[in-house]
Formats: sequence, C-alpha cells, structure tokens
Amino acid sequence: MSRQLLPGFAMAERGGLWSRWERALLWGVLMAAWEAAWGQLRYSVPEEMPKGSFVGDVAMDLGLQLPALSDSGVRILDKGRMQYFALHGKTGHLVTAERIDREQLCESAQQCVLRCEVIVEGKMNIYGIEVEIMDVNDNAPSFREAKKELRMSETTAPGSRFPLTEAHDPDSGPNSVQSYELSGDEHFSLAVQTGPGGDQRPELVLEKALDREEAAFHELVLRASDGGEPVRTGTARIRVVVLDANDNAPAFSQAEYTVRVPEDVPVGSTLVTVTATDPDEGLNGHVKFSLQKVSVKASLIFQLDAETGEITLVRSLDFEESDSYEMEVQVEDGGGLFDTVKFVITVTDVNDNAPRISVQSVLSDISEDAPSGTMVALLHVQDRDSGPNGKVQCSITESLPFRLEKSIEDYYHVVTAEELDREQDFSSRNGRFLAMLHRTSPFAPESRS
Repeated sequence: MSRQLLPGFAMAERGGLWSRWERALLWGVLMAAWEAAWGQLRYSVPEEMPKGSFVGDVAMDLGLQLPALSDSGVRILDKGRMQYFALHGKTGHLVTAERIDREQLCESAQQCVLRCEVIVEGKMNIYGIEVEIMDVNDNAPSFREAKKELRMSETTAPGSRFPLTEAHDPDSGPNSVQSYELSGDEHFSLAVQTGPGGDQRPELVLEKALDREEAAFHELVLRASDGGEPVRTGTARIRVVVLDANDNAPAFSQAEYTVRVPEDVPVGSTLVTVTATDPDEGLNGHVKFSLQKVSVKASLIFQLDAETGEITLVRSLDFEESDSYEMEVQVEDGGGLFDTVKFVITVTDVNDNAPRISVQSVLSDISEDAPSGTMVALLHVQDRDSGPNGKVQCSITESLPFRLEKSIEDYYHVVTAEELDREQDFSSRNGRFLAMLHRTSPFAPESRS
C-alpha cells in the first residue's frame, strides 16, 4: 500500500505516535474501502462529537466522481425515524447531524452501531452504512443511594458479609466501573465478588465483633473508580447502626418470581406481589421490600410498594424496545437481616404495528417500447413487530403489467412484466398506477406511506 493512500501517516510522522482516535479513524477508512466492494460501508466515530463532524468519505469509498455527484442523486434514505447523519451533496462526506450520546442510544450494550442506507438515484443502487459509536469516558460512577444505612445486631459473627449497592457507570469497557475502595474503621473491610457476567459486586465484611455499648454506629465511605483517563470516581456514605439481637431473618415465600405479560398490559396494573415472612416480633419482625440490581430503564417502568410487595407497571411496555427485564427484590426486617429473590419479567409481542410501505424512488415516465423487466420504482416495506407479527407479504394487482422483484432485505423493485402499449388503455389503467406511485413518493409535495 503506497503512502499516498494513507495521508494520516504524514500527520503521525509530524506529531509522533498515533493517538487512539487517529488509529481508529484510519482503521475505519481502510475497512470502508474494503467493504464498499460488497455494498456495505462501515465507519466509527467517538460519541459527543459536535454536529457536522466528519464520519466518512462516502463518495470516495463508493467510487463516485465529485463532478457527477449531484447529478447521481445520492442521498440518505428516509425511513421515518431520527437521522443521526447527513450527506453533503458537494463533497460526498458523511457527517453527524447532531451530537450523539452513546449511553442514551445503547445504554448497556457492548457495541453501539447505527445504521442507514444511501441510494444512488441514477443506478437505483442501495448501500448500507454502519457507524459504530465509540465510547468516551464522559460519565463518572454513581450510586443509586448516596447515603445508605445498614443495621447489624451486636451478635453478628465476625466474617459475616453484607451486599452493598453497586455503582452504575453508563460508559462501557475500561471506562466503566473497575474497582472499589472502603474507608472507615477497623471493624469492617471490603470484599469484591465477580458476578457471572463479569460485574463486580462489593460486600461489606465484619472483621471485628460489634459492641453497642462501645459504639452505637460506624461511618464508612465506599468509593467506586472507573478505568478512564483521567480516572473518574463516585462515592456513597454508609452508616452502620448497631442493634440488639435479632434471632430470625425474613424469608421469601418463593425462590424466584417470574411473570409473562403482553406488551399492551395497561399502565397501573399489578404484575406480581412478592411476600416474605419473619417470625420475630415488633421491629425485628416488620419487613420492607426494595429493588436491587435494577437498571435505570427498568426503574422507570416498574414500581415496588415497600410495605405490600406489589410490583406495578408505571410506564407502557414495548416488546420492540425490550423483551425481558431482570432485577432482584430484597426484604429486610427492622433488625437489618434480609433475604433476596430474583424477579424476571418476560414481555410478549402484540401485533400493534401495521406494515408500512414507502416509495424510495420512482420514474417520472416510461417509454412504451421499454423492454420487459425495466425498473419503474423502488419500494421499502417495514413492520416493527417481531416474529410472525413482523413478517409481511407484498403483492401487486394482476391487472397491471408490472411485477415485484425482491431486492435486498426489505426492498422491492417494481418492474414491467410485459412490453407496454400506450394505445391499449395505458392512460387509464397503467397511468393511474404511476400516478399513485408519485403520490406516495417521498419527492411528492404531500408525502404519504
């Protein structure tokens, strides 16, 4: 590969070592050039870049000549959803249409990829574009509870462990939570367990026996740090209240709670009621429920009554957005003893979306001597439902001299099925069909689908 093909090398030689983003950009350019031959372009761009930031040279990667670029009618297809990218007609550069927040779009996903399609009008060619949004360390770890109170009996045995609230960092990879530290006194230490998914779970370990007469409470600080540069941290204050003996811990009536609900279940519905028992009396027998290990999204959709254990729906479900939720419910008595149970909600799909047909490109006229198989229009069919509810069938009336041909994925070409004869009632029969396509075309004054 010649040095002329990689202008970034000159920049690297002048400035010394490559930065991480320069290497990522170069890799994205090389991948785009290779994948363009297969009808697929792939780029990468850091999140939070200003509007109008360069993403990739679509014209160069597709081999389009700049003088003829405007005549080719190259544009990004509009599918009726938010567009995060724009295409400059004069340069053929793909740029960001707005500032992109990776955490808002992909939340806890390991890889965040946005997709769009580019059409070359003259050739009716469609090219898919994938843009990976790279994470930057723009969030610090945080705790759902900045202050937490733990209640422990003075008879609690040294070596006992108590789960602490995990810190949440919407960043991914090394930019997410990497370590925990505990500061306080000699009675406690910190242990960090690794969960099945690689997540870190902090636990408070009692190192020295408690004595209520010596100290009625202990003040601790839990600090979470990420692996970014520079490192970002978040803290939570923990107060341990020492109580008299509590003989029994509360226990849930089930080892696990699971529930299946359709996505159209009404807001306000009670999905399940968790129950627990504690044979102790008074404060030590009074239990309260709380949600643990719950995502930010799930905490906005479900609500737990601390006294009754009822879990209700406070926001509408959408199967296309998420088909399952998993969290933990904790029950704690007045003496600080607790039990936890797993709670899983499975959302089932409802056929709540109708298929949508949009005309992406259409000929303004066609000659009557056009050969059979001449492309007349390009259609896109979409149904946001999943499974059988999302499968669509397309057909065209047999009385017209046209037929549908499958293109890629959800695209269809409308082509002539026979030679046309303008004198055989084409103006009333076929002319109406072309007029209908123009009325549904995105280029028409009143666009419809």
